[in-house]
Amino acid sequence: MIIAIDGPAGTGKSTIAGIIAERLGVTYLNSGSFYRALTLALLNAGTNLEDKQVVFDFCSRQKLDYENSHLILNGADVELQLHSDAVSACVAQISAIPEIRHLVNLRMREITESQSIVCEGRDMTTVVFPGAEYKFYLDASIDVQAKRRFDQGVSNMTLEQIKEAIKKRDTIDKNKTEGALRIAPDAIYIDTSDLTIEQVCAIIINKIHK
Repeated sequence: MIIAIDGPAGTGKSTIAGIIAERLGVTYLNSGSFYRALTLALLNAGTNLEDKQVVFDFCSRQKLDYENSHLILNGADVELQLHSDAVSACVAQISAIPEIRHLVNLRMREITESQSIVCEGRDMTTVVFPGAEYKFYLDASIDVQAKRRFDQGVSNMTLEQIKEAIKKRDTIDKNKTEGALRIAPDAIYIDTSDLTIEQVCAIIINKIHK
């Protein structure tokens, strides 16, 4: 069974997917962690991010694993490093490269071949797992998105800077040549702006049980 959740940043995808996975006793897979891990590796290596061929060659040599909902890069748990401002500023650029998306999608499908999962990202329902049994698209106003990210306390940016960064990221994601952020025709749309985490989880679990 695959439960796929899409949507922009700050809509509660990660938190909600984690809770749903725990309650259903299945694996939680955060697709964004794969792109963030590769971006982290690129930055640490001082790679020229403007040279797409160099970026792809470097990324194709990295080993990505997923254990206990943590991203393992070349044998090291890098989960706590994935949401730094530096990674957040560059990850959309890296994830927009079609060859990188093919690489990550293949790895995610390999990891999920033999287990039930809850996965979240920006193209889970449309590209990575179009045949998912359950599809949801979470959304929220830009003000709510920014406030939620700000309250996470993982960024040194101001609330207004975070808002602008999210706008930029969403624009890039919605205009990607592959894996663009869009609502699948058969996905259930949920505006989380005025809902609590528990309310959103209840909606999703009720839909699954039905």
